[in-house]
Amino acid sequence: MKRMLIFISLALTFLPPLASAQTPEEKGLAIAIEADRRNTGFGDSKVKLLMTLKNRHGQESRRKMRTRTLEVKGDGDKSLIIFDTPRDVKGTAMLTYSHKTGDDDQWLYLPALKRVKRISSSNKSGSFMGSEFSYEDLGSQEVEKYTYKWLRNEPCPTDEFSQLSCFVLEFYPVDKTSGYTREVVWMDEKDYRTIKIDFYDRKKSLLKTLISKNYKKYEGKYWRPLDMEIVNHQNGKSTRLVFEDYQFHSGLTKRDFTQASLKRVR
Repeated sequence: MKRMLIFISLALTFLPPLASAQTPEEKGLAIAIEADRRNTGFGDSKVKLLMTLKNRHGQESRRKMRTRTLEVKGDGDKSLIIFDTPRDVKGTAMLTYSHKTGDDDQWLYLPALKRVKRISSSNKSGSFMGSEFSYEDLGSQEVEKYTYKWLRNEPCPTDEFSQLSCFVLEFYPVDKTSGYTREVVWMDEKDYRTIKIDFYDRKKSLLKTLISKNYKKYEGKYWRPLDMEIVNHQNGKSTRLVFEDYQFHSGLTKRDFTQASLKRVR
């Protein structure tokens, strides 16, 4: 599949940008492939996070977390999320094996029960640890998991990127059990950074909006947002993630991403 995508990407590269032969679907796919290409090769990464949960009344609670990610050749990334505070969730860990096709594999370790729980694919739209991020949102967003359509180009929708032009795309999940029917994505034309995503639920109603900002470039190539906030328009809740201390090429291996490793994370 990776080889096929490379051939498609090369073919689309030689189409004039506004060629009439390039359909909105072809253009959308070409943009998605280019965005993926620009984020390939980081190897592995570690980062610290502060998660802030806010309810409809404005009351907040905070959690400190760490995330480890391993790039896997020929497949989706592996990731591990570890909760450090508060005490009632300390030691909770989430392991995700993303796949380019088919369902992702996900396991949740609950230290109070001292057991690893597999997350069913039928529960992928469920809330992750009470946040407005779903289990589905935690997997790497592989090109093969969607079909695409370019809608238009327009000024980017946030103040940070207001001087730039954005591609506006629609992503349609291939998986019929997805919690979303489509995602409308704003991606800047210069560096292919995702600025905003509107998520539409199974009833085709606007469910959530994710805004990513304070981007920083690492190793002269890889852009990462340091601030992400997702707002649920249907329940009035929101979740914010603030990232710090990114590290790349830190020596992580597949042995660091096993079910057994969930019980001994520190």
